[in-house]
Amino acid sequence: MKTPKWFLKKNLISCALLPLSFFYLIGSKLVFNIRKKHEYVSRRPIICFGNILSGGVGKTPIVRNVAKFFDAPVVMRGYKKTKHTGNIGDEAKMLSMDDILVHVGNRKSNLILLNKQKSSGPIIMDDGFQNSGIKKDISILVFDESIGFGNGFILPAGPLRETVSAIQRADAVILIKRQNVKPGFSLPTNIPVFYANNSEVCPYDAETDVVAFAGIGYPEKFFDNLPCNVVEKISFPDHYQYTDADIKNLINRAYASGAKLLTTEKDWVRIPEWAQKQIRFSALQTKIEDGFYDWLKGKVNDIVDKKN
Repeated sequence: MKTPKWFLKKNLISCALLPLSFFYLIGSKLVFNIRKKHEYVSRRPIICFGNILSGGVGKTPIVRNVAKFFDAPVVMRGYKKTKHTGNIGDEAKMLSMDDILVHVGNRKSNLILLNKQKSSGPIIMDDGFQNSGIKKDISILVFDESIGFGNGFILPAGPLRETVSAIQRADAVILIKRQNVKPGFSLPTNIPVFYANNSEVCPYDAETDVVAFAGIGYPEKFFDNLPCNVVEKISFPDHYQYTDADIKNLINRAYASGAKLLTTEKDWVRIPEWAQKQIRFSALQTKIEDGFYDWLKGKVNDIVDKKN
């Protein structure tokens, strides 16, 4: 579905949904405590990149950077598998395009498999901060300054999966810098915070007219940061599965505007193969400050020494 408007700003709908948030929070805490009793402990260090918001904060490019830095495998659920991404999902498809070894499906089963290998190197877990059934050696949360904590409410009244106090379970935070910071957003001062910057690598120059489309959690982040002339913005639900009819309609709209079609890399892997030859994507590049890798490498080395 599309990200509800009230996720970013409180309104009558979000306030009306607050009673459901109470039950969601109680249910999630119950599941968390039950899973914790059967926690799986990995021989190899597990670095978990997660969030306390429901999607759209820009975690996948960070996972890609760290997986390449350590030459480490990635374990993930493979959310929203489609016929165009195969049996792995769009985020997994993106990572595999960069020659990253991705294990999709039951995370515990995949961790058991990876622990049978000789390597003592780290394993990257994409998402899973709320999954207490697996012990994470390092947990890193990702936030976007323009989104912050959204409207501050728990699902479904807001985007939060759990209360903001859950940040205290993390070892560090990566904060994606933005020009427009969400008012009132601040992070705890007792947890390391590393800063990152995003940039869109557009295949067209700044004067080129483009019709931009996206089916991601917060499409405005994509539209507003494109370094080209966006003449039309078209948004779809997050992880939307495009049909041939959708693509033909988009091509016709771009043709009518005399513009090029442009989308995100995550959307591009979800469109039909014939359309990939006609539509280009803008690659999102994320650069994390150098101190983060020094900090993370030191943490991983310490954990490897303790486990071995």
